[in-house]
Order: sequence, then structure tokens, then C-alpha cells
Amino acid sequence: MLEAYRLGGSLYVPLTHKDCLPIANASRWPSLRSVIFCTEDAVAEQALGVALDNLRHCLERMEKRTTLMRFVRVRNPEILDWLLALPGAGKLDGFVLPKLDLSNFDAYFGPLAGTGFRCMPTLETLDVFDVARMRDLRDQMLAAGQQERILALRIGGNDLLALLGLRRPRDRTIYRTPLGPTIANLVTTFKPFGFQLTAPVFEHLDCPELLSEELAEDIAHGLCGKTAIHPKQLASINAAFQVTSTEVTTARQILLDDRAVFQYQGSMCEPATHRHWARQIVARANMDMG
Repeated sequence: MLEAYRLGGSLYVPLTHKDCLPIANASRWPSLRSVIFCTEDAVAEQALGVALDNLRHCLERMEKRTTLMRFVRVRNPEILDWLLALPGAGKLDGFVLPKLDLSNFDAYFGPLAGTGFRCMPTLETLDVFDVARMRDLRDQMLAAGQQERILALRIGGNDLLALLGLRRPRDRTIYRTPLGPTIANLVTTFKPFGFQLTAPVFEHLDCPELLSEELAEDIAHGLCGKTAIHPKQLASINAAFQVTSTEVTTARQILLDDRAVFQYQGSMCEPATHRHWARQIVARANMDMG
């Protein structure tokens, strides 16, 4: 599901933000590729009513179609039910489903049946640390036929660190914390079955070199986008997830060459094992040009 690479840097915006409407209509930050309006952790309990009123008013005035992908991170299944009934909900691309696990799977996916909405479940509960539970969740997604509805799975880095009593350090990437093996396990559990995953938020705004280092790790793990908490992060994130000209030329050579193995630009190319990667790179390059 390479469409998930369109997400780039997904900017989280609390629905209490004064500029929700211009952001949604792609006039506030024209280069923004995807936005997630939040009714969950970024909104205090006492501000929820204001946030939901703001969402209702925004939906009334949102433009029907923009190049910007627009999602709402619901607070719980009840908010999802409420939102689906709102006039203008069809202007959204879909929803982020927080803290998805087997216990709330039906409550989240049941209301979406028969709709065209896409969703991005967030993996951020204790179950994430249990590989067997993640396999069960994956198998439930497949058995319920939800694979096509799921644009990507989001890795909730801050929530997972909170479960460990930790906060992201300022001197190392998330891959050099206890979440490094966890992210690797999620990749090997879900990606071979056709699911894409996005990278956790990078919460420090004054460490651009560390952000670049982490983005390289995100890409090496096969992730397809990254949560942004500030517009200043978007350029770095979007640039990191663009395929390079070297990747494209190598991928095309792999697809065209009839040799079993050959050297190209200093690397061994083996079409039998590299063809799947090559097809994805070419498809992503065509998508970027489109």
C-alpha cells in the first residue's frame, strides 16, 4: 500500500488550535501533505467540548477536495460514532484510531463498515511489547478484511516510552532506546503481510542533526512517514522520504537487466531478491512526479 508514502510528515494539530480551518484548507501551510487533527492526548478533558465544536464548524466550511490528506484522531470509539454522523465528515480522508488493540478492535472498525474512510490505527498499548499479541492483532486485521482500509499503522513512541517510565532523550535516536527492538519487531510482524508503518514523533525542535539521523534509521527500518509536531520539521521529513535519483536508476536497472546477478554503481544487484524493492521505488518515484 504505497499510497501511505504520500503522508510524508503528518502534522498533529489539536482541535483547539485557532487556525484549524486554514490548515485544513491547505492555505496555512501549502507544502503540508497530511494533517491529523487531534481530539485525544493533545486536548485536555476540560477542553474537549470546545475542540468538538471547533471540529463541527470546520467541517461545515472545509473545502471538499484538496491535495492535503486530512484525518481526525478520535479520542475513543464513541467520538468516532459521533463524528461519522456529522455533516461534512465526508470531506475527511479518514481517522487515526488511538490505542488500538484486540479489546477495542470491533468498537473501532464496526462503525467504519460500509464507508470509504481510511484509517490509521496507533500501536501504543502494553500489547505492543508482546510479539504474540501483535501477531494476534495482525491476524484479526486480516481475518476481518481490514487490510485495504488501513492506510498505515502508526507507532506511538511517546505513549510506549511512557509505559516504560521514560521520556525520549535529547542525545540519541529512538532506536537507541528500549523502543528500538520494539519497532524492529513491529516491522517484521506487519510489513511482510502488506501493512505500512509510520515513524514516531521526534519531539525536540532544536536538534535538527539528531532528527536527520533518526530519519535515516526510520527509512532503514522501512517506515513510510513520520509524525511532526511543528511545521519546521516538515521540510526535513518530506525530503528524507523522497526517493533519490540513484535509487530510481538502480531500481530501473534491476527491473531491466536479465542477468541473475550484476554490479551496478558499486553494489551487487540480484534481481531475484531486489525486484520487489525496485518495483516499489519506481512506483514511489512515479507517485512523487504525479
